[in-house]
Amino acid sequence: MDADSNASEVTLLLQRVHGGDRAALDQLIPLVYGELHRLAAAQMRHEWSNRTLQPTALIHEAFLRLFGASPPSFNDRAHFLGIASRVMRQVLVDHVRKRRALKRGGMQVPLEDAGEQLGRSTLDLLEINDALDRLAGADHRLVTLVEMRFFAGMTAEETAVALGESVHVVRHDLRYALACLRRDLDATREKS
Repeated sequence: MDADSNASEVTLLLQRVHGGDRAALDQLIPLVYGELHRLAAAQMRHEWSNRTLQPTALIHEAFLRLFGASPPSFNDRAHFLGIASRVMRQVLVDHVRKRRALKRGGMQVPLEDAGEQLGRSTLDLLEINDALDRLAGADHRLVTLVEMRFFAGMTAEETAVALGESVHVVRHDLRYALACLRRDLDATREKS
């Protein structure tokens, strides 16, 4: 099956799932599970100190949140992947918050790619989450780009295809988003 027909089949199945067809969910899982596992593994490839959450657990928790009580409506496969990236980010943030509440200490997350882009070797996931929330107030699309790149591990090319945009636009806007985040994180740390 080629990528276009797979994307079309996923889109149709997502629409059926939204309509309440649980059998469609059974058909959808094998089509998207591999891609979701790849996204989760990309998020988990960074060595977290005292890591307790595994990629499979991240996928399952994200899947439960996505398709729990009332499945959301997805426009297409790209929309689904964007939402899945956001849900994985939320799962990771919730996981860090729970651990922080238990240990009363912050978990430093070495998101090497993002850290290098933002001029830091390690970043606190909650700081990143707060900065992304503030950025979403100005431009939600930029947050989607950051989530797809650093939380879902998608390349600029994959992100461009998923969003139906030019790779050059995606790269440019991602650089801009990282500059905004860097400025925000620096300002926040200066206030502390």
